[in-house]
Amino acid sequence: MSPARLALPALAAALALAGCTSNEGLLSGEKVDYRSAAVKSKPLDVPPDLTQLARENRYATQGGVVSAAGSPVAGAASAAAPGIVPPASDGLKVERAGDQRWLAVPMPPEQLWPIVKAFWIDRGFKLDTESPELGIMETEWAENRAKLPQDMIRGSIGRFFSNLFDSGERDRYRTRIERTPTGSEVFITHRGLAEIYTGDRQESTAWNPRPRDPALEAEFLTRLMARLGAPEPEARTAVAAAPEAPARARPVTGNTAALEVDEPFDRAWRRVGLALDRSGFSVEDRDRAGGLYFVRYVDPKFAGKEEPGWWDRLTGKAGDQPRGPLRYRIAVKGSGDKTVVSVLTSTGAPEPGENGQRIVGQLVKELR
Repeated sequence: MSPARLALPALAAALALAGCTSNEGLLSGEKVDYRSAAVKSKPLDVPPDLTQLARENRYATQGGVVSAAGSPVAGAASAAAPGIVPPASDGLKVERAGDQRWLAVPMPPEQLWPIVKAFWIDRGFKLDTESPELGIMETEWAENRAKLPQDMIRGSIGRFFSNLFDSGERDRYRTRIERTPTGSEVFITHRGLAEIYTGDRQESTAWNPRPRDPALEAEFLTRLMARLGAPEPEARTAVAAAPEAPARARPVTGNTAALEVDEPFDRAWRRVGLALDRSGFSVEDRDRAGGLYFVRYVDPKFAGKEEPGWWDRLTGKAGDQPRGPLRYRIAVKGSGDKTVVSVLTSTGAPEPGENGQRIVGQLVKELR
């Protein structure tokens, strides 16, 4: 019997079985569904500004139990273990500045880290980066299957042949946990890719960055708040109706690449970290005592472009500016109720070029 004929009975059986299964997935109206995403064996070809450079060992996923700052409290339970009991919601609240929202949690990072890790794993994500020292974890790229059309064919055949359907989008989420005098603050940042056709005949595709989605960030803040003990209706209301605290930021005039924020150092430090996450920077290290973030940055003029070939370099068409990620230091210096944020080169000197002003403009946009 030919393979085509063998496929027909299998397809008929799949349709029959699908008719007997629950339609909960079709009718639930879920906004996000990463747990049913098919595992992709081939990594995404992402643009240069979203590439995953060779990781240092201290940022690699650790085996066994992961604890924040090596705390024995967090090390007492596996991050993915179902027995982790979230705390009561007393003192749990949502704070906001502009369109930035975050959770204030009355729990130290050492205890909060394994709960947040389990939260992402339970939602179908694998973690690409875990750095308890930096308080950062980041998921791998994943597909939100809830965006697929939920028609009868998709609901029937798609249950058994999920690779036949693709949304053409991928998401990843970065979680930043910052220590505060009363516990922790948790920030969630979304980054997205969209698959687009390329070539004269549209014969191939490439993954390009798509805009950050604040609605997805708010959705996962809501779900994390519920995981931490708040009733889901209350969590959803708290995230949606969080009062906006005035936060003002402006560029510093002159030849320096800097901005001034009307907030004390502690608050400005945490919000600058979130602004870097949301602007697509990769924070490689930080020194809170010295007020420094060490970041990677890609000039937007070269984002999504390949490195120059040997012929372009030979003929001088490659240009003088590097196209790979550049490293900078972001200095945060507080004085009373105000904080100055400066862009420095990798050696700590003031950044005089266009990139410095471009970074300042992006940070002002996020911190205003």
